[in-house]
Amino acid sequence: MKPLVSDALWEKVAPLLPPEPKPGKKGGRKVTVSNRQAFTGILFVLRTALAWQMLPLEMNCGSGSTCWRRFNAWTKRGVWKRLHKLLLRELSWAGEIDWSRAALDSSTVAAKKGATTSARIQRIKAARAASALLWSTPPAFPSPSASRRRT
Repeated sequence: MKPLVSDALWEKVAPLLPPEPKPGKKGGRKVTVSNRQAFTGILFVLRTALAWQMLPLEMNCGSGSTCWRRFNAWTKRGVWKRLHKLLLRELSWAGEIDWSRAALDSSTVAAKKGATTSARIQRIKAARAASALLWSTPPAFPSPSASRRRT
């Protein structure tokens, strides 16, 4: 079976990760899961949409809690953004990205002529829409007191 994290992928990822946590001088939690094992567990959870606590121990990636802690720490350090940029650049250079399927809109591209602020949006007068409840309510019979007032 093909490994989830190939050696070629790991060579690209490893420099982006912080050094593996070490216990302090006074002790602390022993590090039994390497960055590569944690990365493999994280990828497995993200690809399968499995709950972190359901990560199979047979994968030798540590517990789901361990992988989640590393994922959280790496997210705060911007590892995933840097990895995404690196992989996009390499795939683009290799001609592996089909740019004909890309879409851009005004939320991702700067305005023309260097405008830094968006144009003012004109206010529209609010119009009351008919209530769906009123349409479905049958007409009521007038009360006896209302009929006396008419005469």
